[in-house]
Amino acid sequence: MKDRIPTLIYPARTAATVCVVIASLASGCATAPTPVAAPAAQIEVQQETGFTITEDVPVDETVRAEYDTALRYLEQGYLEEGVTLLEAIVEAAPDLAAPSVDLGIALHTEGRLEDAEASFKRALVTIPSHPIALNELGIIYRKTGRFDAARQSYEAALAVYPGYHYARRNLAILCDLYLADLACALENYQAYMATVPSDDEAEMWIADLRLRMDTGEQ
Repeated sequence: MKDRIPTLIYPARTAATVCVVIASLASGCATAPTPVAAPAAQIEVQQETGFTITEDVPVDETVRAEYDTALRYLEQGYLEEGVTLLEAIVEAAPDLAAPSVDLGIALHTEGRLEDAEASFKRALVTIPSHPIALNELGIIYRKTGRFDAARQSYEAALAVYPGYHYARRNLAILCDLYLADLACALENYQAYMATVPSDDEAEMWIADLRLRMDTGEQ
């Protein structure tokens, strides 16, 4: 028997921005019904809640149940168990981006950057404009010294959802500390603060950045 996964994601680093459509995991998020005859994947932007990513792909009931179990493992901090189960799910349902994104985040947490990168890239084959995969890939590019690629990845995520404050903050820090592009840094810090005005740390970064710009420092 086939079940249908109406969506996807449970990444800890992005939960504040992304509305998850799986009802049992989407506490506080408005869920969107799966459109009839819709494409296999849809990204919908809602300015107040962020964005939803919907995948409508037939999968075995067992795969769906195992996916829910894998997410619970990750929630509870059982990374090894979660990774093992997600790897099996990715193999069983290669057309789903969600498990690849969750697997990539878990692998990244374990410090397996090369494997995490491959997992995010696999998700992008299914959904090329997947903002979470693009943001997470940007972090890996930054950590491995590929700063121009990191910028492109963050900017691609923001092209999908300009209010994606994690990607906005990451891009600001990249421009500030790694690219010495102070104008880019200030623009993105300010855009980030427009969505997260209570970030005192970012306020200090902006003040320091303005001082450096005024004095001509890099």
